[in-house]
Amino acid sequence: MHILKRVTKLPISVHEAWEFFSSPKNLQTITPPYMGFIIKSGADVAMYQGMLIRYTVTPLLGIPLDWVTEITHVADMKFFVDEQRVGPYAIWHHEHHFKAIPNGVEMTDIVSYKLPFGFIGTLLEPFIVKGKVEEIFNYRNKKMGELFGEYK
Repeated sequence: MHILKRVTKLPISVHEAWEFFSSPKNLQTITPPYMGFIIKSGADVAMYQGMLIRYTVTPLLGIPLDWVTEITHVADMKFFVDEQRVGPYAIWHHEHHFKAIPNGVEMTDIVSYKLPFGFIGTLLEPFIVKGKVEEIFNYRNKKMGELFGEYK
């Protein structure tokens, strides 16, 4: 299992952060354009435990893949978890944590993932996938700074 952890501070309230990040329709805004991220269903209602969100993504070589995530846990204004049900990973578990701090919010993303194809997936992960996952979260951080300003 591979783990990526990112902590981001933004100069907005927990409520503002929660409203933005718990809305599936905003995922496209914070995802790199080259990913070809298109929400097919699930973006038109408020997030709830058990919600399924369907996407199409093109993570490698422009090949479109279906991706379905389920919102498995929700603690209002504190955290939510999405887990892949259909998609490119053997396991994808993404925790989103929100905490009020002076003059803003601290958000922590913890992504635990595993590639398919057993030993071969394990060998390919550091060369192909690790950098892509980090690049996606780097893009998110940059985009969040553009949208909400820099935390000081």
